[in-house]
Amino acid sequence: MSSRLRAAWPLVAVFTVGHLAAYLLPTVVGRLSTGLGLTPAQAGLLGSALLLSSATAGFGQAFLSMPVRLPFRVGPTARAGHGTPAPRGERHGPRRLARLGLLLAAAGYGAAAATSAVPVVVAGTVVGGFGSGTAAAVAAVGIAAQRDPHRVSALGLLTVSASAGALYLTIPRLGGGHALPFAALAAAALVMWPATRRLDGAGTRAGLPGVPEARLPIAPLPRRRSGAVLAVTMLCWSMAQNALWGVSGRIGVTQAGLSEVTVGAVFAVALGAGLTGVVAAGALGTRLGRAMPIGVGTALIACCIVISSSARDLTSFATGEILWNAFYPVVLSYLLGLAASLDRHGRWAVLAGSASSLGVACGPLAGSLLSEYTGYPGMGLVLCVGLLLVAVPMTAVAVHTSGRRLRPVPVPLPVPDAAPSRTAKVLAS
Repeated sequence: MSSRLRAAWPLVAVFTVGHLAAYLLPTVVGRLSTGLGLTPAQAGLLGSALLLSSATAGFGQAFLSMPVRLPFRVGPTARAGHGTPAPRGERHGPRRLARLGLLLAAAGYGAAAATSAVPVVVAGTVVGGFGSGTAAAVAAVGIAAQRDPHRVSALGLLTVSASAGALYLTIPRLGGGHALPFAALAAAALVMWPATRRLDGAGTRAGLPGVPEARLPIAPLPRRRSGAVLAVTMLCWSMAQNALWGVSGRIGVTQAGLSEVTVGAVFAVALGAGLTGVVAAGALGTRLGRAMPIGVGTALIACCIVISSSARDLTSFATGEILWNAFYPVVLSYLLGLAASLDRHGRWAVLAGSASSLGVACGPLAGSLLSEYTGYPGMGLVLCVGLLLVAVPMTAVAVHTSGRRLRPVPVPLPVPDAAPSRTAKVLAS
C-alpha cells in the first residue's frame, strides 16, 4: 500500500462505521423479528428507519457545506457590503463531526442492544443510524479531497465488506436475540474512535499581521446538472440493489428451500466475492475510465438479480448472490469516485451518498411490495429493467465528466474595513 493510501486510513475507518449498518441490515431486520416478536413488516420498517436516519444526517452535512455570504469584503477590489461565499458548517472540523457520529452510533446501537423494550430499541436505532450517516458524510468529504478518491473508496468498501463478512460468520455462532448485531455496530464505533485523532482539525490557517482570522471562501456548487442526475440515478440504483438484498434471505429459505445456516454461509461467501471485486477495482483504478465499469457492471448486476430472484435450489441461489455481490461493490466504488470527482469540497459526494442511502432505505419496502404482487421472479425482472434504464444516464454522466478537471478557484484573503495602510499595501501588491 502506498504512503498516500496509508495516510487515508482514518477516513477508511470512519467510512467503515458509516456503512456497516447497511451491510448488516438483513441480520438486523431478521433478529428484530425473531428476538422482539415484531412482524416482518414492522422489523423491515424499523430497518428502513435506521437507513432513513442515516440519509438525513448526510443531507444535513451537505447543507452545512453549502456556501453563505460572509459579512466582510474579500480582495482589494471588492465593493463594500458584498460578502464572499463560505460554508455554513466550516466551524465544525472533520474530527469533531466524526467523533459526534461515532458517539451517536455507539450510544444508539448500544442502547438498542441493552434492552428489549421496543420504544427504546426504536429510539436507539434511529439515533445510531444518524450517527452512522454523520460518519459516512465526514468520510465522503475527506475522500473527495484525496488525490485518488476512487482507490480510497475501494479501500473503504474492502474494509466494510471484510468486517461484514466476518460478522456474518461470527454472529450466528454466538446465539440468538436482537442484541448481537446492535452490539457489534456499537463496538465498531468505539474501536474506530482512536482513528479520529488523525483527522485534520479545522481552522489551521496561516494569518497575516493586521488581518483577523476569518473563514475562507468556498466556490458555488459546480456541475449541478451532472451532479443532480448522478444523485437521482444513484438513489434508484441503490433502491434496486437493496430491494433484492432485503428479500434475499426469504428467497433462499422459502423459494430455494435452504436452511438459515446455509443462507448465512452463502451470504458470507458472497461478501468474500465482493472483497475480490473491490481489490480488483482498486488495482484497476481508472485505467478503463469510469463509464465502462459503471455501464457494463450495472448490466451484469441486472442479470445476476434475475438469476438470484428465480433461484429454486442452492446452485442457482448461490450463483446469483455471489456474482451479484462481486459486481455490486465494484460499480459502487466507481460511482463514489465519480461523485467525488465532481466537486473537490466533497459536496456532491455527500449528496450522492445520501441519495444512495435514501435508496437503500426504500429498497426493502420496494422489494417486499414487488415480491408480494409479482412474486420473486417477477420482482427480479422489474428490477432488471429498471437497472438497465438507470445505467444509461449514469454512464452518460461518467462520459460527460471523464478527463475534465475542476478549474482551481482562487482563494482571496479577507480585507477588514479598518486594516492598517501598510497591511493594505502588502495585500494589494
